[in-house]
Amino acid sequence: MIKVRGFSGKRVAIFGLARTGLTAARALIAGGAEVALWDEKPEARNAAMKLGLPVVDLAAAEWIDFDALMLSPGVPLTHPTPHWTVERARAANVEILGDVELFARTVNACSEGRKPKVAAITGTNGKSTTTALLGHIVKSAGKDAQVGGNIGLGVLGLEEMHGGAVYILELSSYQLDLTSSLKPDAAVLLNISPDHLERHGGMEGYVAAKRRVFLDQVKGDTAIIGVDDAYGQQICTEITAANRRTIRPISSGRAIGRGVYALSGMLYDATGERSVEVADLASALALPGRHNWQNAAAAYAAALALGVSSNDAVRGLMTFPGLAHRMENLGAIGRVKFVNDSKATNADAARQAMSAIPRFYWIAGGRAKAGGIEDLKDLFPKIAKAYLIGEAADDFKTTLKDHAPAVIAGDLHRAVELAYRDAQAAGEDAVILLSPACASFDQFPDFEVRGDAFREIVQEFGGEQGRQRLG
Repeated sequence: MIKVRGFSGKRVAIFGLARTGLTAARALIAGGAEVALWDEKPEARNAAMKLGLPVVDLAAAEWIDFDALMLSPGVPLTHPTPHWTVERARAANVEILGDVELFARTVNACSEGRKPKVAAITGTNGKSTTTALLGHIVKSAGKDAQVGGNIGLGVLGLEEMHGGAVYILELSSYQLDLTSSLKPDAAVLLNISPDHLERHGGMEGYVAAKRRVFLDQVKGDTAIIGVDDAYGQQICTEITAANRRTIRPISSGRAIGRGVYALSGMLYDATGERSVEVADLASALALPGRHNWQNAAAAYAAALALGVSSNDAVRGLMTFPGLAHRMENLGAIGRVKFVNDSKATNADAARQAMSAIPRFYWIAGGRAKAGGIEDLKDLFPKIAKAYLIGEAADDFKTTLKDHAPAVIAGDLHRAVELAYRDAQAAGEDAVILLSPACASFDQFPDFEVRGDAFREIVQEFGGEQGRQRLG
């Protein structure tokens, strides 16, 4: 655990007692702060009390007594409306921040000899894979890589800082909205497409949140920017004009100068005086498809910025085992293969898996994002049949009408049952793809629980054979 610095003797209110809030409470206490915890869910408050943490009703508290409010990232800061704790904090002139900001201030307080390197990775899609991939590369190169943030451990739950550590953080737009002093040695923006618009008041607010990953970089830091979408191109142009940090554009479809790009699966390093072919990504079995070429380009560029050699970076790309819930091959029962892409929580993320598989039985649905699956219509001919779950089922069936056969399954277990029956009956090699194009929150706490449930259901259907092949 990281001891938060800069808050000794101060009183910090903490709202939201899931993983982020509880970890932040312990880290603040370890750094000498006094904390007051609250959550609107009684079970969350009870869990905090069982850990011996001080629970205080923030609705009845004197906010003038607080020096800061540590807000969990899932709590609305500005939209659709500010949470009541945010309004109370602003009325009392209390600073509002998140756990990543506590981490940033702790890094900034370190002496030069103890200050770790930091890589921060964001984007609409691919950030989890890129974060895990960069962590694997850095670890394979013999460095102390601490991977967390919006993936795995919360940032303050990572190991204590030292000069040789490299913190590799996946950051969501929610986390970035609560962060103001993070200075990443390598900051990565992979791509931007519409997502979480209700939380940011529209596309302008969402783009602004993502752009904050570069906010405090200075000369000597590296900004790595995906330029395959218009938003990334504009941000790259604007921060290049600022002429402060090193700019490394990345692409998975065209040659670019000063950066890293992939063409037809071949990775090129153009950060020097000439472009050099460095890796055939077809040999990286856990990185199939154009979207993973972008992830590979970003991770390679970030690794170089963190002091990893080109040879070590390529070696890490080739040995990456892949990420759970992201095009995760669960194996096969007979001639039916199962792919867990539960991490695809929007249409653009689902496109990546759907594009990589020639034909599939598609399990989709949940709590839909803006636009639903309209943007996937060009891929509908690849769907053998769709099995729809959750709140989006009716709307998705309407969208698929006249394009692909679809049935409303209701829940995940029934969807797997129907898809497996149909795939078996086809009498040929088949793929059942869970790539929901939706958030999970209508039926599951998060995409990881949804993906784990899918794996368990597949094992159940496979019986002993399934457990041997899929376990």
